[in-house]
Amino acid sequence: MEVGGNDFSTVRESALKLLGRRDHSSKELTGKLLQRGFDTDAIEAVLDELTQAGLHSERRYAESYARQRAMKGYGPLRIRAELSQRGIDRDLVRQTLSELDIDFNDLARSFYKRKYNKPVQDYQEKARRSQAMARRGFAPEHLRGLFDIA
Repeated sequence: MEVGGNDFSTVRESALKLLGRRDHSSKELTGKLLQRGFDTDAIEAVLDELTQAGLHSERRYAESYARQRAMKGYGPLRIRAELSQRGIDRDLVRQTLSELDIDFNDLARSFYKRKYNKPVQDYQEKARRSQAMARRGFAPEHLRGLFDIA
């Protein structure tokens, strides 16, 4: 089947090879297939078919990505931003993070204890640690009481 100048089965095969390694967002998959020289019409047709067949899922990708990043010690703000960069819909990101069985307060506490083993000595150190935790994606509510536990 010829779609937009590319053979549908060739585009599909390339997409399946990519998905066989790991889940991808539609944006990532489209970008990688465009780099391989396939045209947009063929890619869209393949992605539609793979989604209908259950072989590609934005929801599955978002859940997997969010869980993986949380296990590496990243907070919900950072995960939300990264998923948005990867083309995941804002509502799906919100839903995914709310359905994750992860307590981000505990995650922040655990990461903080691992990274900082000495108590905060002064305001400057507290600010430095707060900024570091914020860069990892933790909101101020996740940081309450953290600086007292070191």
